[in-house]
Amino acid sequence: MLIGEVARRSGVSARMLRHYESLGLVRPSGRSGSGYREYSGEDIRRIFHIESLRSLGLSLREIGRALDDSGFTPSALVGDLIAQTRERIAAETELLTRLRRIDAAGPAGWEDVLQVVALLQALGSKNADARQRAALSSADEVPVPVEALVEAALSETEPNVAGALRWALARSGEGAAALLAQGLGAPVAAVRERAVQSLAEMPGDQAGAQLREALGHPDAVVRGHAALALGARGEAEAVPTLVDMIVEGRNDTDAADALSVLAGDTARADQLATTLIERLAQDTTEAPARRRLTQALAGIPGSRTAHALVELSQDQDRAVAVTATYLLRLRDG
Repeated sequence: MLIGEVARRSGVSARMLRHYESLGLVRPSGRSGSGYREYSGEDIRRIFHIESLRSLGLSLREIGRALDDSGFTPSALVGDLIAQTRERIAAETELLTRLRRIDAAGPAGWEDVLQVVALLQALGSKNADARQRAALSSADEVPVPVEALVEAALSETEPNVAGALRWALARSGEGAAALLAQGLGAPVAAVRERAVQSLAEMPGDQAGAQLREALGHPDAVVRGHAALALGARGEAEAVPTLVDMIVEGRNDTDAADALSVLAGDTARADQLATTLIERLAQDTTEAPARRRLTQALAGIPGSRTAHALVELSQDQDRAVAVTATYLLRLRDG
């Protein structure tokens, strides 16, 4: 079969077939009476083998080795191709993400594009000062895309930079709340904590809704941060978690402070006092927890608390009795 017919049937151009021949990949088995190249059936099968291997991403040099070296093992080469392909996909994915973020910033001109690129690069810098400056400058005329800020906040380990990122997120609008909420489901505990800390500093209804949902999170740290933030906002849904924190001794002082904020409502103060007293009376509440609950009553005004402290001043647990007596004196003073 002459080269033109081979090209037509195989889909490989005559020019490429000549190139294969120059590299020694394909050698036509014969010549016609007129001196034209003639390809045998075996030659054509080899051409299809070459094209098949090219479709896997092999170079022509690698293809030559694969077809001619009897000791060649395909598994090693395929493994290398898999690694190279993964690297290429990762690089392309990173580029796509960066392009999407630049587009999300809505740049008006090339100066804006360059500014966004510079900020994105700074957020990924190994230098903490550079990351912090990028976070603090994100509220400028061309802001950093929210998705990039969230990603940076969830991965940041430097406290000062993390604070700057949370500040930037709080100013970025409510769209960040849903993205941060995804971080609450991360397998790494530190990422979950960063997500809820960022939500705690965000204003708006969406952040509040995500925090209320986080009260049922299986991670006690997430529940605790959510409860403290909601308590500071005056939301009574946080009360059960705050009381649990006091009983368990997890940030119990902060939890008691949050209850005192909630107790600013006179009607709610008696309810809070009742909740703490009922927990004190439970048989399952151990002595250290009873002492912490008694201390928490210090921030709860009202007659219900006063009556409870009088009773607790006679408690069999001397530490509870002493604490209650001291709190009564403070109230009387």
